[in-house]
Amino acid sequence: MVKIIAIANQKGGVGKTTTSVNLAASLAAMNKRVLLVDLDPQGNATMGSGVDKHNIERSIYDVLINQESVSAVAIAVSESGFSVLPANADLTAAEVELLDIDNRERRLATALAKVANSYDFILIDCPPSLNMLTLNALVAATGVIIAMQCEYYALEGLSALLDTIASVREAVNPDLELQGILRTMYDPRNSLTNQVSNQLHQHFGEKVYRTVIPRNVRLAEAPSHGLPVMHYDRYSRGSKAYMALAGEIIRREEQLANLDQAAHLVEKNGETQ
Repeated sequence: MVKIIAIANQKGGVGKTTTSVNLAASLAAMNKRVLLVDLDPQGNATMGSGVDKHNIERSIYDVLINQESVSAVAIAVSESGFSVLPANADLTAAEVELLDIDNRERRLATALAKVANSYDFILIDCPPSLNMLTLNALVAATGVIIAMQCEYYALEGLSALLDTIASVREAVNPDLELQGILRTMYDPRNSLTNQVSNQLHQHFGEKVYRTVIPRNVRLAEAPSHGLPVMHYDRYSRGSKAYMALAGEIIRREEQLANLDQAAHLVEKNGETQ
């Protein structure tokens, strides 16, 4: 069953797009079928995947507004092993046009449902704001990864995003849950980083990923080459961190599947007694 994960934070510059691209590549390297949905009008995830946003015939705009099929618009990134649903500046118009469309918050969910059997993971790179595009992502997703730096103001933004997730779960998407909190641009030498990290563990426990993404020059350089870091410098700390994150996510999913299977067997045995 496909896992649809929105990677979100209303604050920009926290490593959200970096996480989307590199997690997609890392999951693909582990033989998972992956679709990366670029839902940010800046198109950075598209460019970072090696797709020129200026030379695409169709984009996520056509999926949301013109109801083009995902399979017709998605582009396979052969070197990285995943597919990307690209975005460019056209997506800015979609934010306005969606306001006059019925079931506007479900447009992305409806489109992805038609290709769900083709992928193991669908990652959605959300824009850095809580707008109609982000709402579409949260309605389509089953989980949210919050990418955040360990700094004071990040905690305030986290609270607002968690309130939004709770509201969407209550009103529209009861399957939506906090998948995990990912600490990015992590520097353990910084005392504030450690303080905020400790607070996250106290409040969210196992929802905080054990994997942290360090500040890493090679990780920062990779997007300018249109490559995930593992294809730019596979031995860099950034590459190893995202591979570790992919492994952690897969293990969590396997553990949840085993728990669900065990619960189902207990229920079944109870019915037969």
